[in-house]
Amino acid sequence: MGTDFTPLTGALGGLLIGIASIGLLLATGRIAGISGIVAGIFLPIAGDVRWRVAFVAGLPLGAWVVARVAPTTAVLDMTSSKWLLVVAGLLVGLGTQIGNGCTSGHGICGLARGSARSLVATITFMATAAITVYVSRHLLRVG
Repeated sequence: MGTDFTPLTGALGGLLIGIASIGLLLATGRIAGISGIVAGIFLPIAGDVRWRVAFVAGLPLGAWVVARVAPTTAVLDMTSSKWLLVVAGLLVGLGTQIGNGCTSGHGICGLARGSARSLVATITFMATAAITVYVSRHLLRVG
């Protein structure tokens, strides 16, 4: 299983995420943490739902546009079972509740604001991801 090194598309994606995060902060005063934005849809505050729905809808819409405009940059190969993906998604949701935020909230916005809690959270989820990849690819030979 190979992983392509794509520094230009990675840098462009990072730049777009940064611009979107700054834009949301300037436009609404809100942090672009996806778990918090989604939670606000399900636990609504009057007048605070439309921008959240638009932001969340823009995530797959943006991916769809990229897949149409530059199909070779949007290749996705999922070899895991759908049940494993559902369980993984639920565990991520649980983790965002325990950690008071998600990777985007802590890793992008929190680090940019100099949050010590976000630094600890980011180190924790990055280390966990590295360990998970190592165990699944090299010890369990999954994928």
